[in-house]
Amino acid sequence: MFLNAISFQEPPLWLVSPFVFLLMSIAVMPVLFSHFWHKYYKLISIGLGLFVMTYYVVVLDNMVLPIESLAEYASFISLLTILYVASGGIYIFVDVESKAITNVIFLFIAAILTNLIGTTGASVLLIRPFIRLNRYRIQAYHIIFFIFIVSNLGGLLTPIGDPPLFMGFLKGIPFTWTFKDLMLEWIIANSILLSIFYFFEKRNTKLDEIDNPSLFTNKLIINGKRNIFWLLLGVASVFLDPNIIDGLPAIEFHGRKLSFLREIIQLSAAFFCFRYASKNALKSNDFDFEPIKEVAFLFFGIFLSMLPALQLLESFAHHQKDTLQLSPGLIYWFSGLFSSVLDNAPTYINVFTLILSSSGFSINSIIDVQSFLQNGNIELLKAVSTGSVFFGAMTYIGNGPNLMVKSIAENSGIKMPTFGVYILKYSIPILLPVLTLVYLLFFAF
Repeated sequence: MFLNAISFQEPPLWLVSPFVFLLMSIAVMPVLFSHFWHKYYKLISIGLGLFVMTYYVVVLDNMVLPIESLAEYASFISLLTILYVASGGIYIFVDVESKAITNVIFLFIAAILTNLIGTTGASVLLIRPFIRLNRYRIQAYHIIFFIFIVSNLGGLLTPIGDPPLFMGFLKGIPFTWTFKDLMLEWIIANSILLSIFYFFEKRNTKLDEIDNPSLFTNKLIINGKRNIFWLLLGVASVFLDPNIIDGLPAIEFHGRKLSFLREIIQLSAAFFCFRYASKNALKSNDFDFEPIKEVAFLFFGIFLSMLPALQLLESFAHHQKDTLQLSPGLIYWFSGLFSSVLDNAPTYINVFTLILSSSGFSINSIIDVQSFLQNGNIELLKAVSTGSVFFGAMTYIGNGPNLMVKSIAENSGIKMPTFGVYILKYSIPILLPVLTLVYLLFFAF
C-alpha cells in the first residue's frame, strides 16, 4: 500500500483505536472470554474494519485508500487460499524416529524451501508433516520454532520467500539481490535459532519413555502429488502483476492498476484443486477450512483498521524527513517493531517509501528505485528488508502464515500459547536476543 499523506486528509488520532482494540482483542479475548471470542470474533473484526472504512468514505471523503486496502486484502487472501487448499491436499508422512537432529534437519530444509514456494506455501505444506513426525513428543515449542524459522526468518533469500520482499521486487529491486546481499544474515539468524531449538529438543525426553524402533518404518510417504501442480500455479501466478507486465487486464484506479486476473486464477485454482483433490489425502490431513477462515476474517479487520495508523505514520515521517537521520540501525528497528504488530508487507512499503523520499526518489518509479540502489544505499534496503521479515515472527499477526500455523496446530489438538504468552514466553526471551545480535553484527555501526 502506498499512502500519500500530502494528497489525502489525515485521519484523527482517535481513529487508531479500532486497530488497537482489535490487536488487544486478539491478545486478551481468547484467554479471558474464550467462548465469546470464538463465537463473535468474525463480527468484531469485520465490524471494526467497516467502521474505519465508513469513516474514511463518509467523513474524510476518501474512497481511494479503503479501495486500495481492499484490493491488497483480496490479493493477500486469494494467494493464501490457493496455497492453503493446495498444500492441504498433499499428505506427507516422514515416518522416522523424532530425534533432535532429525527435527533440526527438517526445519533447515523447510527454511530453504520457503524461498521457493513462500513462507505461506511452506508453512501450510509442512506444518502437518512436522506435527506427525513428532506425534509422540509434540510440544508447543515445536510449533513456535516452526513459526520463527519456516513462517518468517527462512524466507529472506528471494522475493518469493516473504511478502515484503516481493513488494520490493515489484517496485524495481533486482530479483537476485536478496540472495547475494542477505545470505549472511539468513545463515546467522537461522543457525542460532536452530541451535536453541536443538537445546529444547535435548531436554524433551518424552519419546524416551516409548522408544521403540519398530514404531518407525523409515519411509517417506507422499499422497496427493497432483496438488503440487496447483501449488506451483499459485506461486507462479503471483508474478501476474499489471503494474509490471504490460497488457494484462486490470482496473485503472487513481493512477494505479488493480489486479484481478491473478486473483481469479488463484481462487479458480483453489476451487478445482479442492474439487479434484485426493480424498484420502484430505482426510489424512484432517483438512477443513477453519484456519483459512480465521485468517480471512481477522485480516479483513486488520487491513482496514490499520489504515489510520499507517497514514499517520507516513505523515509524521514526511513532516520530519528533514530532521530524521535514517541510519540502517534505526530503519532496522523501526520497520521491525511496526512489522511485529502491523502486517509486515505494508510496513515494509511505507518505510521504504520514507527512505526513498528522504533521498529525493519516488517509490512509484522503477528508475528511481534502481538509481537509489546504485547510489550506495544498499545498507538501508538491507535494514528494512531484514527488519520486516525477521520481526514478522514476534507476534501471531506479524505475518499471515503465523496465525494459520497456530490454527492448524490447535485443530490437531496442540495447546498453543495465547497472543500475550507467545510474546512473553517465546518472542522476547528467545527471538528478540537473536534479532538484537543481528542488529549488532550488521546494522549498529
